[in-house]
Amino acid sequence: MSNTPDPQTMAELATQIRVWGRELGFQQVGITDCQLEKHGERLQHWLDAGYNGDMEWMGAHGDKRWRPDLLEEGTLRVISVRLDYLPPDTQPVQVLKDPGKAYVSRYANGRDYHKLIRKRLAQLAQQIDRYCEERGIPAQGRAFTDSAPVMERALAEKAGLGWIGKNCMVINSQAGSWFFLGEIYTNLPLPIDVSDEPNRCGECTACLKVCPTDAFIDAYTLDARRCISYLTIENKGPIPEELREPMGNRVFGCDDCQIICPWNKFAKPTAEQDFHPRHGLDSGELTDLFRWTEQEFLKKTEGSAIRRIGFERWQRNLAVALGNADATAEVITALEEQLDSATPLVAEHIQWALARLRSGRRRKRKIKRS
Repeated sequence: MSNTPDPQTMAELATQIRVWGRELGFQQVGITDCQLEKHGERLQHWLDAGYNGDMEWMGAHGDKRWRPDLLEEGTLRVISVRLDYLPPDTQPVQVLKDPGKAYVSRYANGRDYHKLIRKRLAQLAQQIDRYCEERGIPAQGRAFTDSAPVMERALAEKAGLGWIGKNCMVINSQAGSWFFLGEIYTNLPLPIDVSDEPNRCGECTACLKVCPTDAFIDAYTLDARRCISYLTIENKGPIPEELREPMGNRVFGCDDCQIICPWNKFAKPTAEQDFHPRHGLDSGELTDLFRWTEQEFLKKTEGSAIRRIGFERWQRNLAVALGNADATAEVITALEEQLDSATPLVAEHIQWALARLRSGRRRKRKIKRS
């Protein structure tokens, strides 16, 4: 048996990979090369402008982020997959319009996706290894899901899973953008998929206009320092005061630029039970969530992406949202009850919220959706 893979065998394996991927629950599988030079240049310009904020890890790995062969030696191809996550019967706009509710980004309503996708990618990699072992083909690979310096959106675009839209999300004309991505780096010379999905954003700028904090510098360029997802998740310190009112009731992430995207009318609800909402996090009452003890937070966010921010930042975000809520006695009491026991970071945001509510200021809405 030859250990040099021939083109026909690789073509057969590529077909099998797609079949195995569907059997494992992935909605789409694509294969691409490692040529990401243009994306690497764009990333460097973005970093040079400081748009990454405190996310120093975005520039900490040199060329490895856009050179897959440097991150994993011998990499020739990248297998890119997508998995839908939008929960069924979700009502994001209704929650955003209710100042008493807490808005949690839809991807975080259920269990953390990392373990689920990583496990399935590992299974896919094992099937590839078994196929190659039976034919005497030396194979090596490594699976990733938002866990290493990988340009997953650029790779997904090259693999034909969609195009990178003006909101910097990967958009698929048949499925919108409510999906997770994952990759397998491999040394196998698999045939490459040629993307037949052109950029279909056209003249539409709805996502840029709807951003509550005006985080888009231009189409395809996001200043993370103003993005609510960054402010509520990555940012460890105080939230800039001028951005607190525009945050509204968003306490973990933000989906506005996806909600308004016309291509998401084609999005399909996920069948994955793990991605369905838990503990009412898809429409929880702000006051109820703010009254959680740290023990309750740890219990109710077990296995959730929310836990990564910790209890202090969770309270910080909720305090801002309460400051943007209606000035009811219940809201004011909830804030006052937590003030004495709050950490200095949380206390500063509670004081801001109380001052705002007592002054009678109302939040300005920027929700232009039907």
